[in-house]
This record gives sequence, structure tokens and C-alpha cells, in this order.
Amino acid sequence: MSSATATATKTPAAAPAAPAADTSSHDAGLLLLRVVLGLTVAAHGTQKLFGWFGGGGISGTGQFFTASGYPAGDAMAALAGLTETLGGLGLALGLLTPLAGAAVTGTMINALAVHGAGAFFAPKGMEYELLLAAAAAALTLTGPGRHAVDRLLPVPALRTHRLALGAQALALGVLLAVVTLLARA
Repeated sequence: MSSATATATKTPAAAPAAPAADTSSHDAGLLLLRVVLGLTVAAHGTQKLFGWFGGGGISGTGQFFTASGYPAGDAMAALAGLTETLGGLGLALGLLTPLAGAAVTGTMINALAVHGAGAFFAPKGMEYELLLAAAAAALTLTGPGRHAVDRLLPVPALRTHRLALGAQALALGVLLAVVTLLARA
């Protein structure tokens, strides 16, 4: 048999099977991001609500909101405090993650509008609020990963997070942020 004939009769080698995707590292990364971001934002919310961690409480934060041009400063302080606390805890737990992430993103959009007139870097900068907003938006779009309460809920859309769900939630958060900003004098 000639080498040409031997070559023609050989069966092509099968391509090696692609290894199964190991998502454990992604899930661990999402868990770390969710917990740190969520607890950080929740702590900021408790500053506004209860004056914890050196915060101004409703009264002090309400005065800041009034000085920043928001109507009904105390009500806005309560709204921001509740949104940050509940949204942050939701992110940390991976509970209703698309809504929690959208709530945090919307709140940070308002914070960016207030701090946006200054420089980019601290102490009068906006980089901190921008980072929190981007991280919350990313979690809203990607979902919480496998280590989340959402995976235990009987809501298929939350158990198998899809980009469309995250995008819709994010659009809602941005819309509500814009409405809140329009109320600002």
C-alpha cells in the first residue's frame, strides 16, 4: 500500500471534547462581590436611617437632601436609606438580585448626580459612587451565581437568570433614578 492510499484510508482524528465549564470560580467571585458590595451599601443605608456608623440619621441626612435640592428631605432620606439597606441586603443574600441590583444602581445614579459636579477622585470626587453603580449594574445583568437565595425560590426566572431579566430590571432602576432626579430643584 502506498503512502497516499494509507493516508486516504485513515479516519480523521476526532477533536478532543471540550472540558465541561467549571463555574465554581465564577460563582465564588460573584458571591464575594455580592457580599462586599451589598453589605457596604446596606451599611450606608443604616447611616441614613438610624445614624449608625457615624451617619446623620433621617434628620441629618434629610437636611443634606434638602440642601442638595431634593423636595421633602426627610422623606428622601428615608427612601434612600431603605433602598440602600434593602437593596444592599438583597445583593448580599442573592435575594431578588435583579431588583436589588437595580435599586442600588438607581440610588447610586442619584449620588453621582449630587457628587458629579466635583472632581473624579476623593475627597470631592465621584469614583466611589461610580464603582458602586457599575458593580451593582454588573450583578443585575449577570445574576447572583449559584450561591444565592434566588436559586431556592420557586420563581424560574430568578433561578435561571437571563440577561433580558437583568436588562429590564436595570432599565427600571435607571428610569426611577431619572424620575427622582427630575423632582430635584
